[in-house]
This record gives sequence, C-alpha cells and structure tokens, in this order.
Amino acid sequence: MADPKAAGLTRRERYEHHQLRRSLIIASVSTVLVVLALIIFVPMTPGWEKVQKSFFNWDVLAKSFPKLLEAFKINVMIFAWSAPAIAILGLLIALARDVKSPALFPLRIFGVVFTDVFRGVPVILTVYLIGFGIPGLGLPRPWNSPYIWGSLALILTYSAYVAEIFRSGIDSVHYSQRSAALSLGLSERQMMRDVVLPQAIRNVVPSQMNMLIALQKDVSLLSFIGPVEIFRQAGVFKSLLANFTPYVGAAIIFLVVTIPATRYADYLMARQSQERR
Repeated sequence: MADPKAAGLTRRERYEHHQLRRSLIIASVSTVLVVLALIIFVPMTPGWEKVQKSFFNWDVLAKSFPKLLEAFKINVMIFAWSAPAIAILGLLIALARDVKSPALFPLRIFGVVFTDVFRGVPVILTVYLIGFGIPGLGLPRPWNSPYIWGSLALILTYSAYVAEIFRSGIDSVHYSQRSAALSLGLSERQMMRDVVLPQAIRNVVPSQMNMLIALQKDVSLLSFIGPVEIFRQAGVFKSLLANFTPYVGAAIIFLVVTIPATRYADYLMARQSQERR
C-alpha cells in the first residue's frame, strides 16, 4: 500500500522520503539495542555493585543535592558577572587587532600578544597564577578575594578566545561593504559601528554560545583557589560521606543547565547554515 504522505511527489522526492524513513527506523532500532545492552550487561560486570554503591547511591544523592544546588548559585553568580566582561573585553581586543592606522600599530601588537598568551596558557594555570599570585602581594580586603582574582583569570582567558571569534566575524564581512560605506561618506568608526559590527556579531552568535557553555563549566576551576562552588561542595561531601555520588549530583546539575543551551546553540548554527544556502 502506498504511503499517503508520498502521494503526489516526484520519483526523486519519493526516494528521499523512503531513505529518510529507513534511516529513522535503523537509528531507532540501533539505539534501543545499545540501551538494552547497557542495561543488561553492565550490571553483570563483577564490580557493578561497588560502583553502584560508590557513584549511584540514592540516599547520598538525596542528602547532598540541596547543598549542591545552593553551591551552584556561586557558579551562576561568577558566570553572571564574568560573561559581560568577557564579551566587552573580547570585542575590544578584536577591534584592536583590526586597526589599520600606523599610529595605532602598538595597539594591534598588544592584541596579538594578549590572544597568544592567554590562549597558550592552560586555564587552570592562569587561575593558579592570578588567584594565588595577586593576593600574595598582601592586598587588604576585599582585594585579596579569590572570587575577584579567579573571575579575572577566567575573563582574561576567555576574552582571548572570544576576541578571535569576533575577529573571524569581522573578517567574514565582505570588504566591498566597507568600501561602499566609506564611499557614502561614513568615517572608519561609523563604518565599523554601523555596517561591519552588526553583521559580524550576528555571524558569530552560535560560536559565542558555545563559549558561554564552556565558561559555565570552567567556573568550577575556581574551586582550586578557594570559592566553595558546586565542585568544591561535592568534594566536601565526598570526604564526609566517603562516597562519589555527590560528584554525579553535580554532573546532573551541570547537564540540566548546559544541554538546553547546547541544543539552542546547535539550532542557531543550523539556522545560520540554512540561511547561507
């Protein structure tokens, strides 16, 4: 019996419809088989009971989860003030690298050095150097706070990556648009502000979304210099209860936040790709 949805379609469209349906069936069957294999065979392994007790203990999860949520507020707080600073500094660095005036060449060199240094040094090392080094100068409160200097380490590191993404967006705007804007009497500043930047920022939104997702996770690195955020709180519970389940609880909280953001970033990238066709 013919598929009513395929009625009125060309031979090519019927073929593509059939291939799509076939692919969906194969994908569904293979997914079900893999899930069943995991459910059946993983509990049959010799150490499953110990792993289940150490990592998937419901009583420990119920006991620690409220405190983990409370600690996650610290992650959100650090993220909330770091993200705007990263966006602003990253855009300024990208603009510095795009200057054409010979008089501003030192600014361009600064942008190159900044991105090379902070993209080349691992994030955790930057956190250690700034988070322990600057408070070691003996600054008075609150300027010796690990929240301030840990956030600064994240801002500097992520600004270097964000700057390169902004720069790629600026370079993606065809040079003819700059020439057209200048021929209409716009200054270099007006051309960049009104013509280039709006298009550049729109082009890099999906990539910047991925950087925000990475930033949300890397806030946990500040636990190594003092702040009691979710990762450090999970470590406290692990020590008190001799159980790794709090880490699983922390992972669940991160997944609840990052998966919707990741899917949204994928949606933006797919829409952007479709618009360019």
